[in-house]
Amino acid sequence: MIRPALLASLALGAVALAAPAHADTLREALAEAYRTNPTLQASRAQLRATDENVPIEKADGRPNVTGQAAVTEFIKQNSTSFFAPDRALTAGVDLGVPLYSGGAVKNSIRAAEERVQAGRADLRGTESAIFSQVVAAYMDVLRSEALVGLSANQVEVLTVNLEATSDRFEIGDLTRTDVAQSQSRLALARGDLRSAQAGLIQARETYIQLVGSAPGQLEPPPPLPNLPNDPRMAVTVALESNPDLIAVRERAQAAGFDIKVAGSSRLPRISAFAGYDYQNFLGSVPGGPADPNDPTSPIIASSQTATASSAGISLTIPLFQGGRPAALERQAQARASAALDQVIAAERDVIAQVRASFASYSAALAIIDSSREAVAAAELSLEGVRAENSIGNRTVLDVLNAEQELLFARVDLVTARRNAYVAGFSLLAAMGLAEARDLGIEGGALYDPLVNFDRVSGKWNDWSRDPEPEARGTRTIDIPPADAEVRDTYGPVLESDGN
Repeated sequence: MIRPALLASLALGAVALAAPAHADTLREALAEAYRTNPTLQASRAQLRATDENVPIEKADGRPNVTGQAAVTEFIKQNSTSFFAPDRALTAGVDLGVPLYSGGAVKNSIRAAEERVQAGRADLRGTESAIFSQVVAAYMDVLRSEALVGLSANQVEVLTVNLEATSDRFEIGDLTRTDVAQSQSRLALARGDLRSAQAGLIQARETYIQLVGSAPGQLEPPPPLPNLPNDPRMAVTVALESNPDLIAVRERAQAAGFDIKVAGSSRLPRISAFAGYDYQNFLGSVPGGPADPNDPTSPIIASSQTATASSAGISLTIPLFQGGRPAALERQAQARASAALDQVIAAERDVIAQVRASFASYSAALAIIDSSREAVAAAELSLEGVRAENSIGNRTVLDVLNAEQELLFARVDLVTARRNAYVAGFSLLAAMGLAEARDLGIEGGALYDPLVNFDRVSGKWNDWSRDPEPEARGTRTIDIPPADAEVRDTYGPVLESDGN
C-alpha cells in the first residue's frame, strides 16, 4: 500500500534522457545519477554477466557437434602391413545428445536462475545505496550553503559590532577590553566562515562525484511521503522488500539446488550419439591385379576413399568414485546450511537498520522542534540584550554571547533539517522503497534487467557476441573545481525540513 505513492513528489514530470547542465532539483539529481553513475553502471554490467550463467548451464543439456580432420604422411610403413598408403586425409563429424544426466543440468539451471534473481536484488540494493548517497550529498550542499550564509552573516554583524564598539571607545563610553572582545569574536567568526566554505567545497565535490555534474542553485527538497508511523510497520515492509535480504534468500534457494546437482554425480548418464567418418588416401594406394590369383591379369586402380557411419545410445553407470559424490553432496549441504544462517543474519541486520533509522528520523524531528524554539528564544534574547546594552544594563560581552547563541541555534536547526531528511530517506531505503522503480523515473531512463536476460537465456549460437566493452558512466575531469560561492541565502533551508 506504500509503494504506489512513494516519493510521488520526486516523480512529478517526465525526466528527459538528456542531462541538464545542472541538476537543480533532487529528482533531477537522482535521475542523472541513475543514468551516469559508474558504480551503478558497473552493477548492471555485473548482472548481465550473471545472466550468462543460465545459457552456460543450459548448454550442458543441449546437443553438441564436433568435427575433426587430419592429413597424415606415412614416412615409413609398418613392415607387416599389407595396406600401405603413402598419405591419408581423414575427417569425421560426431553428434552427441544428452538424454539423462541424473538431474544435474535441470538443477544447475534452476540454481543459476535463482542467482540471477539474487543479482537483480543486488542491483536494486546498489540503486538504493546510490540514491541514499545522492540525497545525503544534495542535503549536505544545502546545509553547507546555509552554514556559509550564516557564518557570513555573523561576520557582517560582528564587523558592525566592532565598529560601534570602537566608536563608543573613542568617546570613552566603553573600555579597550570591550573592543578586544569584539575583535576576538570577529576573528573567530572569520575562521568559522573559512571552515564553512571549505566544507561547502567538499560537499559540492562529493555531489559531483555521485551525480556527475556540478550543483547549480539547488531547490529545497520535496517532502518524503508515506513514511511509516511506527517501527513495527517499517520492519514488516522491510522483511518483504529489502533487496539485500531478498538477495540472500535467493542465494539460499540456489544452494538447495546445488545439493541436488552434487548428488546427481552418482546417478547414471544416458546419451545418444552418431558419427560419420571419411578417408581419402590422396591417390597413394597402389593398384592391384584384377585377379589376385593370376599374376598376368591387368592392373586396376584401387579405391582411394572410404566412409563409415555409426549411431547408438550409451549408458554410463558410476559404480565407485572413491567417495567423491558423497563429499560433494556434504559440501553442498554445509554451504546451504551457511546460506540459511546468512538469511537470518541479514534479517537481523535489516531489522536493526530499520529500527535505528526510524529512531534517528524521530529524533531528528524532535530536534527540529527544539531548535525552532531555540531560534525563536535566541532571537528574542538578542533583541532584549541589545536594548539593555543601549541603556547600559548589559555589557558588550553579553551582546556577543547572545549573537553566538543565536548562530548556534540556527546552525542546529539547519543541521537537524538535513539529518531528518537523510534519515527519512535512509529509512525508506532500508524498507526497500527508495529505488528507481519507486522514484518513477520515466522517459526511457528506467533500466529493465529482464531485457538482457530474455535476450541471452535462449541463445544457441556459438558465435553470438556483444559489442566491445565500453564504459557507460560519465567522467568528471572536465567539470571545474567547486567553489564556495553561495548562490542563495539560507532562508529556503530553514523553511523546509522535508517531513
